[in-house]
Parts: sequence; structure tokens; C-alpha cells
Amino acid sequence: MSLKRIAIVGGGPAGALAATELARAGREVFLFDEKLAWEKPCGGGLTDKALTRWPFLRDAAVEKNWISDCELIAPSGRRASFQLNRRIAIYSRLTLNGLMLERAREAGAHIVRERIVEIRGRAGNWSLRSESTNCVVDFLVIAAGARNPFRNQFCGPLGPENFMIATGYYVPGTHHTVQIKFVKGLHGYFWIFPRADHFSAGICGRMKGAKTSELRRILHQSLAECGLGLQGAQFYAHIIPSLTTAALRNASFSGEGWAVVGDAAGFVDAITGEGLYYALRSAELCSKALLAETPQLYTEYVRQDFLPELDRAARLADRFYSGDWLGANALERMVQFTNRSASFRDLMQDLFAGTQEYRGLRQRLRRTLPAIVAEAMVSTLRKDRQSRHPGPKTSATSGKERMAGAGNRT
Repeated sequence: MSLKRIAIVGGGPAGALAATELARAGREVFLFDEKLAWEKPCGGGLTDKALTRWPFLRDAAVEKNWISDCELIAPSGRRASFQLNRRIAIYSRLTLNGLMLERAREAGAHIVRERIVEIRGRAGNWSLRSESTNCVVDFLVIAAGARNPFRNQFCGPLGPENFMIATGYYVPGTHHTVQIKFVKGLHGYFWIFPRADHFSAGICGRMKGAKTSELRRILHQSLAECGLGLQGAQFYAHIIPSLTTAALRNASFSGEGWAVVGDAAGFVDAITGEGLYYALRSAELCSKALLAETPQLYTEYVRQDFLPELDRAARLADRFYSGDWLGANALERMVQFTNRSASFRDLMQDLFAGTQEYRGLRQRLRRTLPAIVAEAMVSTLRKDRQSRHPGPKTSATSGKERMAGAGNRT
């Protein structure tokens, strides 16, 4: 089968990176997307792991916001704040997609702003039809996101248990602290991700059994608690893949003459909802297989590279959101230890940087647990002593006050 002409359906980061790699190697690449660069909800956060692997994302002279701090809020309202030892870069998706598409265009890919409405044919002779054109190619890469209209045609359907609902607002203002709030009974979380000129503030919850009205109620309540109003805000809603272990193990990611990458394949962490690293990595692996004239190896590359990590996340997700750890709710215990143990804060920093994978997490916790518990006990005793013998009052700014002030900065 010839692999000279390749079509990519979807112009997000996965599709754009695949187009860049393939066009740079001399393939004739056609990338189709009806929106091209647009302000997608939720995403835009790139960990140190991603920035290290693709340094152009760190060095690009485009607008981004560098995140230096994180605040976690437990279901009880307990808060824990810590500095990130390796900063996160948050792009607006309009900026990120624009950067990636421009690189693909400079590499020689044909960027076509059209919506593909029909795909017919077979390996070596795919016909893609839009409203105004027809394109015939040898190989097809589907990178059309979570709402991929061609999923059933190539991969088979996914039930609601494999998705999360996300809804929120773009709110004027910014600062350099990510906030994540967990809510009792919610398999998901509320977030505030500060971009360069606005906050992406939203909430996500498992689609199966979720009530959108309840998510909206929690969202508005949480925004008020953080001091963010809706004046000038723009509403958004989206779905996020969150594949179960069964779906991950049984899914088809490629076939005769085609492959799926990124959100279209469901490559998203079921705990955090993070998908950008896996979108870019899957595009890289797909390109590697195609350029070696061995497209059948793409699925094997994925299964060897990052699929085990996504499988671990899927297996841990229920215990993370609703399980117990050391005799207390797991989320409450996580926030408590983040507050009171330097060793646990080191672990959280590595998780946010992407350098601590789920593989090895249990072993690290077992190894450091004595130090974590001892540090937490010492911190608790110190706080108790200070509460019995308070010193002179000092001024402090609460998270709510900080957010309220930040909402006025652009």
C-alpha cells in the first residue's frame, strides 16, 4: 500500500503535529478542519513533561501564562496551597492551535478549512467529501476530537460511561495560580485555569448518571465562593473522553489504511482529564509508524508507550474520587497531607509536573509514608500549640480575596 498521500481529519494539536511530521518528511498531507484555530474549552495546560519533550512549545514567542502555584480544595472546604517547582504553561486553545497549524503549513501540509461530511473507500483509495471538494488519499488519520463523527465507522461506539461532561465560563482576569476544588459525591472537579488574559473556570463530571443542572448549580456556587462574577463571561460546554479499562483494552486505534489519534481515540487521563500530552504523543507515534511504512505497528507503539498509564488511571479513578485512604476520604487525606507534609508536597509537585507516573506511585507512597505521617503529626501538634498560644496577628489574604482581586486584573 502506498503511503504518499495522507489525509488528516481534525486540526487540533494531534492532527497538526501529525501533519507537521509527515509533511516535513516529504509526504503529501491534506489537513481538514472546519474551524481550524478556535477557543476550545478546558484544555491548554502543558506540564513540564510535555514542554521537555516538545521544547518548541516552551520557546514559542506566543502568548501563554506560566503557572507557579496550585491550590487544592477538599470537599470539606479544607485548603492546601503549594508552589510548583516546574511551572505549567497554559495556552488559550486559540493560540495553541494557531501555533501548531502554522508549523504544519510551514512544513508543507495543505490546510483546508472545510468540514468532511463523508468518508468512503478502502486502504489506498480513501475518498473524503466536503461541501465543495473531494479528496482521494492513500491513508487516513482521524484526529477529530471527542465528538468525532466518524468514530462509529472506524472504531465502534462508546457508551456514556466513557465520557465526562464539562461546562464552564471564560471569565476576564488572570493570575498564576491553578485552583482545583473537589465536591462530595462528584466524580470530577471544579477548576480555575488562568490563561494569559482570562480564566477558564469550569466543572466536569461523569456523563453516566450526571445531571447538567446540578453541575451548573455547583459551578455557579463555586465561582461565587472564589469571588468570580459572570460580567463579561462566555459560557462553554464540552465532553471529555474518560475511557474505562474495558474500553481501553478492547478499543481499535488503527486498521487497514486508517488510524485515530488524540481525543478521537480517547487518549485522556481518567483522573485528571489531561489529554494534550497523549494527543501529541499519539500523533508522534502514528507519524513514526507511517514514515517507516509500517502503519500496522501504530497500535503496538501506543500499547507499549502510554496506554498502560491510561489504564492505571482508569482503574484508580473511582478510588480517587470516592474511596478511602488511611481511614479517611482519599481527597480529604490528600489535601491534609499536602498542607502538613513536605514529603507529600514533593510528590504532588512531581504529579503536576508529569514526572511521577501512576506506575511507581504506590511504591513511592509506601516508601515515604512514614515520613509523611511523621511530618503531618508534627505539623498538627505545632498548629495546636499555636492555637493555644497565638502570637501577634499578621495580615493574610484568603483564597477568595486573592481571586476577587485577580478578577480585576487583565
